[in-house]
Amino acid sequence: MPNTPRITPDLVAEHGLKPEEYEHFIKLIGREPSITELGIVSAMWNEHCSYKSSKFWLKTLPVTGPRVIQGPGENAGVVDIGDGMAVVFKMESHNHPSFIEPYQGAATGVGGILRDVFTMGARPVAALNALRFGDVSNPRTRRLLSGVVAGIGGYGNSFGVPTVGGAVGFHKRYDGNILVNAMAVGLAKTDEIFYAAATGVGRAIVYLGSKTGRDGIHGATMASAEFGEDAEEKRPTVQVGDPFAEKLLLEACLEIMQAGCVVAIQDMGAAGLTCSAVEMGAKGDLGVELNLDAVPCRETGMSAYEMMLSESQERMLMVIADGKEAEAEAIFRKWGLDFAIVGYTTDTLRFVVKHKGMVEADLPIKELGDEAPEYQRPYIEPVARPVIVADDVESPLSLMAALEKLIASPDLCSKRWVWEQYDHLILGNTVQRPGGDAAVVRVEDGPKALAMTTDVTPRYCEAGPFEGGKQAVAEAWRNLTAVGAEPLAVTDNLNFGNPEKPEIMGQFVACIKGIGAACEALAFPIVSGNVSLYNETNGQGILPTPAIGGVGLIDNLHQSMTVNFKAEGEDIFLVGETKGWLGASAFLATVCDREEGAPPPVDLAVEKRNGDFVRDLIRGGKVSAVHDLSDGGLLVALAEMAMAGKMGAELESAPAGSNSTGFWFGEDQARYVLTAPAAQADELMKSAAQAGVPLARIGRTGGDALLVTGEGSVSISTLREQSENWLPSYMGAV
Repeated sequence: MPNTPRITPDLVAEHGLKPEEYEHFIKLIGREPSITELGIVSAMWNEHCSYKSSKFWLKTLPVTGPRVIQGPGENAGVVDIGDGMAVVFKMESHNHPSFIEPYQGAATGVGGILRDVFTMGARPVAALNALRFGDVSNPRTRRLLSGVVAGIGGYGNSFGVPTVGGAVGFHKRYDGNILVNAMAVGLAKTDEIFYAAATGVGRAIVYLGSKTGRDGIHGATMASAEFGEDAEEKRPTVQVGDPFAEKLLLEACLEIMQAGCVVAIQDMGAAGLTCSAVEMGAKGDLGVELNLDAVPCRETGMSAYEMMLSESQERMLMVIADGKEAEAEAIFRKWGLDFAIVGYTTDTLRFVVKHKGMVEADLPIKELGDEAPEYQRPYIEPVARPVIVADDVESPLSLMAALEKLIASPDLCSKRWVWEQYDHLILGNTVQRPGGDAAVVRVEDGPKALAMTTDVTPRYCEAGPFEGGKQAVAEAWRNLTAVGAEPLAVTDNLNFGNPEKPEIMGQFVACIKGIGAACEALAFPIVSGNVSLYNETNGQGILPTPAIGGVGLIDNLHQSMTVNFKAEGEDIFLVGETKGWLGASAFLATVCDREEGAPPPVDLAVEKRNGDFVRDLIRGGKVSAVHDLSDGGLLVALAEMAMAGKMGAELESAPAGSNSTGFWFGEDQARYVLTAPAAQADELMKSAAQAGVPLARIGRTGGDALLVTGEGSVSISTLREQSENWLPSYMGAV
């Protein structure tokens, strides 16, 4: 072993290892580690890479189904969509880097998730995101929002993938820790999926892509720690991205795959060369020997420690098929990318790292993953909040004034300012752009299409984590259903605070249980995902935010549905039962300035029944517009449909005996709004009765205002102006 700094308790702590974890490592290897070995184990055993606080609970989630080809455990999930094609997708976080350096943090988050998808042999066809920022009165929020959106657009637009959907929300609990969750979706042939497990002894391990620098060192460790006053000092741990290099890497990887050169492939993401090499060897029950002298570096004098922990972007590691080295190198040189044989697979089950003639690391490769700590952290069951009855809520505003306030609020206003900075039409397959219930992207030349969405309601997860977890999945399922898609599968990004606090771990466990129950009941398995913990600053945690990315399949894209009112004189129908649930609602928070009460309960059997009914109507051509109900309830959904169609509606008053505020703004689940020609009304009512689905006619489209009998009206132009102008006005105040 080379000369190495003395390993002190302070040095161990700086690497994010607890004393008992370090002692376990010492027992595992039987000696004191070198500094490079300490760096390697700190990368492999941190929260970001090992899931040590969460994997016990993640194992309880439903991950299989008749269409699932690959579930969690690979770079991305893979789901069969028929005709020899598969959809490949995943979502991951880049929260801490984006808070420190918003442009590069968000940009490299997009780059990393795109690599996860094309590493599997898929061509990326769409990108989405789920973003959370602090209070709009916080002076930092505007700068962070501007930088993150620019970073997402700058990388995705340059790489050449459409950013077709997402979510943006604001709350003071994200003031010190924003969330940037990036999702990518790709297409591959079912018989051409590539995996990370290495096979065969003595095969070349090849470094591909861009050169290695000192950017991103300790990035994974930084992502596994909460922030303090030193957040700005962590800027050197943020990676720097080059979308043009990644585009070249994509094309070179797909070409080398087609040429039959690839045995195994892993992108260099968190923990860089360390994690990719260890995972490839360990998954294949092989050893790995690396020679760092061969690693292409863009900086001089890099140590083994720096090379092993660098998180420089646009890099891949491959095991090359025997005799294919020259052909593979020619392909990569053609694309102007580095290609270097940096090691070989062995039969030793050891991870050996050499540099300048010295052995810098010699570790048991399987144990680096298998022996990572796994905690069943103590947790406190969340305390149930009281149910708020609509009759107990007194609105300070009239119905229409409350509507105007809601649609001009930060969470519910139009996000056009955001998505117009993204190229959502590149590649020419975007059927439905951002702004609806779910994005729709054509599969090759059609007629199939994929629907995709990202959803979560953090205030529900705070108020009642079990119901909040269920609702996040149910809303993604509804959004896919509302465009006519069969929901296929889920990817998730579980964003929480410090799991060492029993109350935070209690939120996590309850959300997981809710997510699992919903995925099971809706036949909506989880095939990939990410956990992001320690989202805290100075002890203040974020709202629990388990973002759900859903993907669905439309057999005929010409049957996909949109939210906008289509024609005058059509009947408007409400699907589902309305009790007027105002607890933890957008109305209560925005209009009444009250964040309290239990969230709406989610009856999963009702969700499935109502959703299947709506999907059948869409496929049968029975309806002209569909919108699911979520934040803000019925009147907000109707306003969104009216604004999208530039057409008003005349609505009947709330049913006799119901609370008007609760009826129009309650957030009861499993509900949709439909429009259909008046001549279809009787047939729709009959179909609903046969299916056991509550269906009520509540109005008719037409005119230039949204009018509620006995409650007043507001013009569509006024609604559009207020909804569209809030965010540009806010950002224009820079």
